[in-house]
Amino acid sequence: MPGRFTRGRFLGAGLAAALGLSRRADAAEPTAAEKANLALVTDFCASFAGRDMSKIAAFMADDCVYRVTETTPPVRGKDAIERIRTYVERSTKIEFKILESWVKGSVVVNERIDGFVSPQRTNAYHLTGVFFVKDGKIAEWTDYGIR
Repeated sequence: MPGRFTRGRFLGAGLAAALGLSRRADAAEPTAAEKANLALVTDFCASFAGRDMSKIAAFMADDCVYRVTETTPPVRGKDAIERIRTYVERSTKIEFKILESWVKGSVVVNERIDGFVSPQRTNAYHLTGVFFVKDGKIAEWTDYGIR
């Protein structure tokens, strides 16, 4: 019967989702600009492994807004860079492992596990990062914790 949600359709939908087939068949391929935005954010996340603040900062707009979590006040510009610098300088190893990413226009979202190793401790954070890209730079960045 058309339109009826049967057990078979339910199981079929679950299987399709499990196989990653839940995307609409008519979903548009990312534009060249979207691909560039996604690459920028991916490269930015990868740059943390080198712990070189000049390379990290080069991805960010001069007036970038940064929020380390959804519950922290945003910082802007040089204060944002300095906030990031504190995490970088107190770590001996950093890895941002991107689990999944998607892009729509100027917005890039990724699910990551960020690892920070220091002489005192090792921390890992499961996050969703939301980035707004403007003129080839990250203009805004907020991370949301996944609990």
